[in-house]
Amino acid sequence: MNKDLLFAIDANSKEVIVSDSSNGNNKIKFIERIKQSDNDMFFNAVLTLTSITRSSNFDATLFKSMDKVCQMIYNKHK
Repeated sequence: MNKDLLFAIDANSKEVIVSDSSNGNNKIKFIERIKQSDNDMFFNAVLTLTSITRSSNFDATLFKSMDKVCQMIYNKHK
């Protein structure tokens, strides 16, 4: 099974929460927290991804593209 990385913003601590989930599984496994000060570009990319999900005219294609950007930035960060 493929793993899907999931990203969330913790606004209180200014961190990105990174976790993963296997396709077809509803269990989420915590990976790490990354402070905004450690990778500002990644934080802002996930912030943009989050804002896309909250948009009243949600665009799935745009979401998938931004998710790929977040995945690439995270993989480069590792």
